[in-house]
Amino acid sequence: MAYKKIKIFLEMIKVEHTLFALPFAYTGALLVNNRIPSGEKLFWITLAMVGARTAAMGLNRIIDLKIDSINPRTAGRALPAKLLSVSEVLLYVIIALAVLFVSAYQLSPLAFKLFPVAVVLLVFYSYSKRFTWLCHLVLGVTLGLAPLGAWIAIADNIALTPLLLAFGVMFWVAGFDIVYSCNDYDFDCAEKIFSIPAKFGINNSLKLSAIFHFMALSIFILVGISNNMGIYYNSGVFVAGLLLLIQYFIVKPGDLSKTDMAFFKLNAGLSIVFFVFTLLDVVL
Repeated sequence: MAYKKIKIFLEMIKVEHTLFALPFAYTGALLVNNRIPSGEKLFWITLAMVGARTAAMGLNRIIDLKIDSINPRTAGRALPAKLLSVSEVLLYVIIALAVLFVSAYQLSPLAFKLFPVAVVLLVFYSYSKRFTWLCHLVLGVTLGLAPLGAWIAIADNIALTPLLLAFGVMFWVAGFDIVYSCNDYDFDCAEKIFSIPAKFGINNSLKLSAIFHFMALSIFILVGISNNMGIYYNSGVFVAGLLLLIQYFIVKPGDLSKTDMAFFKLNAGLSIVFFVFTLLDVVL
């Protein structure tokens, strides 16, 4: 019974979507000294990332329960469908926050001091769509914490390179979240949910998403310059650009049927590609 509940919870928070942020966390760790960190550091960074994302998604599902219950696209999720109770999900959230807390303590003094800031941002995102269409950028900020947090975990300081990488991730995430939010355009308009598609329409939103992604790629180039990266890193940025470009060929204002593919497969692929090419640059 407990195994089944845990499986439902992992499906509800889409644990596989950890692939969006985790490779960028590893990238941030690699860039500290342009070398592979110790196994111990990588272990605690991984636990911190899993804990942070699990807590964030669990809280999001609890906070959005009323909205998810009336949205046809989300009414089948575990909480609206009563496959899990709010108290059960809250228990998992508390465990995840405990994992993040212990991981931050093990990593560095600055990481531990910034633990409350991370928690506040994780909670704030879930409420942002209730009052601002900039909620996509708020989500971007939370995922941008991944490379910045990994840098802090190792270097115990904040520098230009991880800040640039965090901003790049912020615009990348905001861009693909806008594309995904186009699925809820009608619902958001009817229920007065704040989002860029509801504010500006689907056609203009896809254009803005493309601008955000152009900004992300430009910032990733600046990351390479600031950290003296070589041909492999820059090749990774180029491949990432191609993956983003494909997204705008398969998702169009009149055809949103492939947004799931664009949202998960292409963007998860981008994150992994970015990490792999950065790793090649560091190793070779």
